[in-house]
Amino acid sequence: MITAYALEQTKLKIYELKEHDHIPEHTFWLDVFRPDEAERAWLSSFFMEEMPEEEDLKELEASARFYYDRDGLHVNSLFPQRIGLEVKAINVAFTLREQLMLTIREDDLGLIRLIRNYLRTQRIVVDTPYTLFLALFVLKIEYISDIIEDVYTVLEDVGKNVFEAPDLDQIFKQITYQEDVNGKVRLSLLDTQRSLRYISRYHRQHLNDDNIKELKEILSDIDSLMPHSQFIFDKLNFLLESTIGFSGLQQNKIIKIFSVAAVVFLPPTLIASSYGMNFAHMPELDWKFGYPIAIGLMVASAVGTYLFFRRKGWL
Repeated sequence: MITAYALEQTKLKIYELKEHDHIPEHTFWLDVFRPDEAERAWLSSFFMEEMPEEEDLKELEASARFYYDRDGLHVNSLFPQRIGLEVKAINVAFTLREQLMLTIREDDLGLIRLIRNYLRTQRIVVDTPYTLFLALFVLKIEYISDIIEDVYTVLEDVGKNVFEAPDLDQIFKQITYQEDVNGKVRLSLLDTQRSLRYISRYHRQHLNDDNIKELKEILSDIDSLMPHSQFIFDKLNFLLESTIGFSGLQQNKIIKIFSVAAVVFLPPTLIASSYGMNFAHMPELDWKFGYPIAIGLMVASAVGTYLFFRRKGWL
């Protein structure tokens, strides 16, 4: 699906294009979502060099994620997208030219819908593609900040429930989910930081004063969020170690019960096994009260052992 955004007399116009359509006049943003072969063939006419492919979006090398050629400035950036309890990292390919920003993506992204609404309500005023690009990155950092706050909230609840929850499997799942979320958040922050520093260092001439100021603010926000991400990793490691330790304590309690039970019934077993031996001459076998006395000895030895353990504080 190809969506064109154009400004006509300061009003936003949105067009859904087919592969045989022409780009409307005054288009400043062309968003391509999950293009098919025909749409890719149509898009290739906009590139003098190689058009970004889906496999290229997953590359982590700096030379593959941001570079400049005859088609303009190319930036591949990771955007986090929360889906239920999990967070998915979505790659978006940007191509920035003097009067047009082109985005190519394979997954739906909530921030695209959000900035589309901001453009429609004129909460964002666009004068250059770089202004739109930075506005989207501002929303990205705000979204990441919200995700970090959500992780903090979940970890607070997990920390309270570690020593109370009867089902430790659920605690382990929560910790695993949040570790995955924080890992993708940190990767997105690092990826954004690298991209913006590259633009600031090598393509500063394309930015106006407001763009430069906004770019610096985004980098400052990223620097402030990085310690939070590291703290979450430390918190996750602490909670994981605490949960494993508490799980070990629970297992030790169970093993302790079995051990105490075995020791408590050891004297009765010894008495019973003594009278179970098949010797010819055992005087107690002829006693009239031999059986009740043996039962009494077994009960007394078991109760005595139990009381001894309680007095020592081992139970």
